[in-house]
Amino acid sequence: MPTPPTTTFLFAGGGTGGHLYPGLAIAHALRTLAPDSTHALFLCSDRAIDARILTQERADFRPVPARPFSIRPRPLVRFLSSWGKTVRLGRTAIRDARARGRNVHLVALGGFVAAPLVQAAIVERIPITMLNLDAIPGKANRWIARRIRAASPRDARAPRIFTTLPIPPSHAYAADWTVIPPIVRPAAVATASPAESRRRLGLHPERPTLMVTGGSLGASSINRLLLDLARSTPHILSGWQILHQTGDKTDDSLTQSLQAAYAAAGTDALVTPFVADIGLWWGAADLAVSRAGAGAVAEAWANRVPTLFLPYPHHKDQHQRYNAAPLEQAGGAVIATDHIDPAANLAHTAPTLASLLQDHSRRTSMRTALTRLAPANGADHVARILLEKTT
Repeated sequence: MPTPPTTTFLFAGGGTGGHLYPGLAIAHALRTLAPDSTHALFLCSDRAIDARILTQERADFRPVPARPFSIRPRPLVRFLSSWGKTVRLGRTAIRDARARGRNVHLVALGGFVAAPLVQAAIVERIPITMLNLDAIPGKANRWIARRIRAASPRDARAPRIFTTLPIPPSHAYAADWTVIPPIVRPAAVATASPAESRRRLGLHPERPTLMVTGGSLGASSINRLLLDLARSTPHILSGWQILHQTGDKTDDSLTQSLQAAYAAAGTDALVTPFVADIGLWWGAADLAVSRAGAGAVAEAWANRVPTLFLPYPHHKDQHQRYNAAPLEQAGGAVIATDHIDPAANLAHTAPTLASLLQDHSRRTSMRTALTRLAPANGADHVARILLEKTT
């Protein structure tokens, strides 16, 4: 009989793929390194996207009713009412694992789901490791880091707070956070050649391919930019084929409009709200257009795909621009402005994309620059440290 797992790692996070995929990557590394002694349980949000992603990945998970913090009256009431419920569910998950004779370790993946579960871990006195993914940490991660330090001041020097991107020196509270390489799940890394990847997707194996993504939830302004580009200047897309992920929040009419616009432009395209095998898409891509969430930046890094990043424009701290900065500084990416207004994007952002589509030598130089970057093996790095802490 196989030996029962001796440690349960609770991964706390959710609400978008960006808060789940790094946890899935670490869980995979744990299974690889210690297949018989570890168990991973995801405590995620009750949003449909979380269940979809975790079911697709065959992960063990439990939804919790966590809600984002807000100062507006109604969202604030929802946040307050959900906090206690989420803490109690977190404590129950910890006690269930203990009842099975297991050690328990919480891995906080950041965001609104992680915060109340960190509180549960503190009350239950279990170890906590935090993973920060953005170059400018959000409020939840700053709060979590303070709580971790306050709960275990004698262990303050232990590497329990990791960040996949260096934090600017002006953020002194993060001076002792441990910087690790990017974290990318295996399913997001290309395993086939570009020609074979395109063939598997039903595309022409030798034709250049543009990949467009706004993440698991989508990006309406990016979707609109490509729609307007295909309608107004279809010659820019001549010779290309397109993989376009519109996002789970996109209605069917936009997906159909994009498909029709690409067809009218004479461009073969695969348009879909959700991508199960994103590694195959990255493998097929010669160029990508993407938001600059930490997950997207890490995937472009790992797959060495030249990318035009359009950071989410509504963040006050513009942290997505900082996320993509290392790739731009390396010469492998371009950061442009999402002007939100469709006419402004068509006038000022579309020319940048057109230039990249038309300049093969520039794309080649960008890909070469990306190959000089270090491996994106942060998941293995964190998994090894977690295992050291439990032995």
